[in-house]
Amino acid sequence: MSLAESIAIWIREQVEASGLNGVVLGLSGGIDSATVAGLAARGLGSDQVLGVIMPAHSQPGDLNDAQLAADAFGIETLTIDLSEPFDRLLAILPPGNELATANLKPRLRMLTLYHIANTRGRMVVGTGNRSELMVGYFTKYGDGGVDLLPLASLYKRDVRVVAREIGVPQPIIDKPPSAGLWAGQTDEDEMGITYEQLDGVLAALDRGDIHAFPDELVAKVQRMIGRSAHKRQPAPMFIPSGKDA
Repeated sequence: MSLAESIAIWIREQVEASGLNGVVLGLSGGIDSATVAGLAARGLGSDQVLGVIMPAHSQPGDLNDAQLAADAFGIETLTIDLSEPFDRLLAILPPGNELATANLKPRLRMLTLYHIANTRGRMVVGTGNRSELMVGYFTKYGDGGVDLLPLASLYKRDVRVVAREIGVPQPIIDKPPSAGLWAGQTDEDEMGITYEQLDGVLAALDRGDIHAFPDELVAKVQRMIGRSAHKRQPAPMFIPSGKDA
């Protein structure tokens, strides 16, 4: 059984165990969301997958690629323009730095997805891959706020392999990865490391053999992992000791 088929079956099993009717996911026009859409359609049937396109002053090409992915797998789409809600939030919130402002977009998308999922009796399926999750390249309670993470064990390079296997359109596979947080933003520029480097170091750390990589590169990735540890854990809960309870 191929990796793609195994993930598709896992998605189906998770949805069946939940007693819900299918999945909802954000379609960004990138390779990760396109791959998840295809895997979900393979596991559940395209009629149980809804792709939500949520522009927020987004690039027109991203919207076109999101629809291209949906058409490739025959899934329903719903487009909700979050540009105005984003602008209204900025108008009433205290001034924030660039990161705080950019993170409003994925958090608006999260609440939109859950509103739709709750209404339709579906699960929210996330699109984060292992490379991003391990170094915290996602927004806490934004694109990290999901019910399922089908790509969580796949490095970015593995996602590309699965994408080609299931028929993700080639223009989506070839485009530079971007979270679409601002015009011209790319994942690699923001992280300060290429996915090839990141995947290589993460895999080496998993193997316990980092000798093939420069010390400073390994240290950079280790710092990214350490600083983002809180994103991969549930919120700490205070539990009183027995004598104080």
